[in-house]
Amino acid sequence: MQIVQSIDALRQTLAGRGRPAFVPTMGNLHEGHLSLVRHAREHGDVTVASIFVNRLQFLPHEDFDSYPRTFEADCAALQAQGCDVVFAPKELDLYPQPQTFKVQPNPELADILEGHFRPGFFTGVCTVVMKLFACVFGTTGGGVAVFGKKDYQQLLVIRHMVQQFALPVQIIGMDTERAADGLALSSRNAYLSAEQRTQACALYAQLQWLAGQVQGNGAVPLEQLEAQAVERLSALGWAPDYLSVRQRDDLQRPAAGAAPSPLVVLGAARLGSTRLIDNLEF
Repeated sequence: MQIVQSIDALRQTLAGRGRPAFVPTMGNLHEGHLSLVRHAREHGDVTVASIFVNRLQFLPHEDFDSYPRTFEADCAALQAQGCDVVFAPKELDLYPQPQTFKVQPNPELADILEGHFRPGFFTGVCTVVMKLFACVFGTTGGGVAVFGKKDYQQLLVIRHMVQQFALPVQIIGMDTERAADGLALSSRNAYLSAEQRTQACALYAQLQWLAGQVQGNGAVPLEQLEAQAVERLSALGWAPDYLSVRQRDDLQRPAAGAAPSPLVVLGAARLGSTRLIDNLEF
């Protein structure tokens, strides 16, 4: 496995090696990330993972400085999964000048849910992903990028970005990896205390409850069911931002009386100081 830091070194490393399959990460890797790498190996000639904590997608009060950085362990884990190349740029490698050109996603998709509570988040995500795609695929003629569905809205935003810019990148979304009690694997789970960890599966449990209520109580307004789910989670000591039922393809609210469409319920809530997100398709 090769570890490269600069964009030029990455392009030289990938030259002549065929179609890349790429997994972008911010490091502090867990089994969810590693499952993406294993899947990527099936879809390309050379498997590439990036490790870069992207300042542009953190709000000023968020955890950029304290975000867990475990580079040596991450590289060992990636090597064990058969990753071929790790792109680990420093901030000045990826942003040698202030990144004044940015990708502004469609506000109808990006300013709701996560984008409402974290304004500017998806601009930061799209900008870094666009730049990483240019680094990895710029001289290879395209390839595959693999993302997890845990960041459901992010996956949809990136799909739309790739479509609108006609990028030669196939986006593959993989199901969320979970612990035995249902908790979605996340780097931020490391912030949870032992007691909080036992309580953390409650977010997914409430998403399951809400999906079941929607399927079984068609006469009850969605907003009422969502409010009940928020109350139930709040009663367990959480501080929910949202638990919301949306259409899978555009994350808009289902129209009353319209033909049924595939749905997803999404949630974000704080347990102590740790903010967790999750979702469930149904």
